[in-house]
Amino acid sequence: MGNLQYRRNRKIPYRNFLNLKRISRPGLRIYSNSQRIPRILGGMGIVILSTSRSITTDQEARLEGIDEEILCYIW
Repeated sequence: MGNLQYRRNRKIPYRNFLNLKRISRPGLRIYSNSQRIPRILGGMGIVILSTSRSITTDQEARLEGIDEEILCYIW
């Protein structure tokens, strides 16, 4: 799990605004069909998926209705 940080200038400490968790790894691929894509924080988070055509979000993949590999969660 990682988090993205930013700061406006050098005097202000870093602030966390986004968390990221990698799901699929080169040694362990995680696949899901469009009906079983998890919802992160009740739909407030995003699941990034790799399909045969492109890299999409969970909302787009549910509409397309194809199987895909889960890359990461962002919340």
